[in-house]
Amino acid sequence: MTILQPGVGETPGDHYLPARPDTVMWGRLPCAADAPVLTIRSGSSVTIDTVSHEGVLEDQGKDPRAYFGRHGVDPGDVLDDAVAIAAALSRDPENDGPHIVTGPVAVEGAQPGDLLRITVERLVPRVPYGVISNRHGRGALVGVLPRTPLTVSVFTPVEERAAGPMGTLPVTDDGDRVVAFPLAPFLGTMGVAVAGNERPHSVPPGVHGGNLDINLLTEGARLYLPVQVPGALAYVGDPHFAQGDGEVALTALEASLRATLRFDVIPRAEALREFGEVAGPLVRTDEFLVPTGLDVDLGEAMRKCVRAAIDLISARWGMEEHLAYAYLSAATDFDISQVVDIVCGIHARIRESDFDAVDRTGDPAAG
Repeated sequence: MTILQPGVGETPGDHYLPARPDTVMWGRLPCAADAPVLTIRSGSSVTIDTVSHEGVLEDQGKDPRAYFGRHGVDPGDVLDDAVAIAAALSRDPENDGPHIVTGPVAVEGAQPGDLLRITVERLVPRVPYGVISNRHGRGALVGVLPRTPLTVSVFTPVEERAAGPMGTLPVTDDGDRVVAFPLAPFLGTMGVAVAGNERPHSVPPGVHGGNLDINLLTEGARLYLPVQVPGALAYVGDPHFAQGDGEVALTALEASLRATLRFDVIPRAEALREFGEVAGPLVRTDEFLVPTGLDVDLGEAMRKCVRAAIDLISARWGMEEHLAYAYLSAATDFDISQVVDIVCGIHARIRESDFDAVDRTGDPAAG
């Protein structure tokens, strides 16, 4: 495959935003005090280069060419922007997150109370390899894995198979790569800036979005976020080639992507007619409406997601609360987005086609 170095290859968006030391943040997310690196009109698309933190972090040497070189990657196949970011920027590993995010992007007209809709138009792998990591004090089995004193990072090349590109693993460290799984790229972090002058830690998700790790956010999906500050100040990062619900080891198959995204401001009045009061991230795919629940306690995250789902169904289709609750129990899957990001995530998959016969005369067309 072509290695998508900065500026190399197609950039189909109305704008192109490379990942440079002056266009990214490492370990923290934007707040109201941050200046945008790009300003666009609502409805515009942006092709954004994202850089994975894996291979860049301090416990991997903070030298991407050396790290990936030890796994047989040619120096020319290591991303120049990853090298530049590692060389120019630093973070505090004790107090900052690991993620590199590109942005923020200001969207003209966005005001608190509106929704920002981010449509995922295209996701293209920038390299044919990634990394899956398990670190001490992190993951679903804290205190059990990893069993060594060091971080366990599993280099994972991508191979073209008959079924398409696949991530590959051996069953023993020195064995052949006989285990293969399909790719489903998405951005683990998509968010808007928070109010105030304090940049949030990059790990826990929240009302602002951030590190949601919802693997439904593949090409064609839309993410709705409540705008917190004028201009929204959107950002993306934490690119994944594949992730199972739960993301139990700590990371997914982390690898850099080139993302083309469209940004639309949904005015508050229209958002209320369409979805009711949206208090947190909401995903839409071709099949599902996907409300979310976020909390440090997984059980409470589940309860928040159920409440959000009931409120959404009641607002959008006028279904009475007890009937919506019954519908969810009979027909809706509640999935664990992730359990490894301090704040746990649950998301519900509400099939919109189940409500095709409901009369919504006069409501705006689905967007």
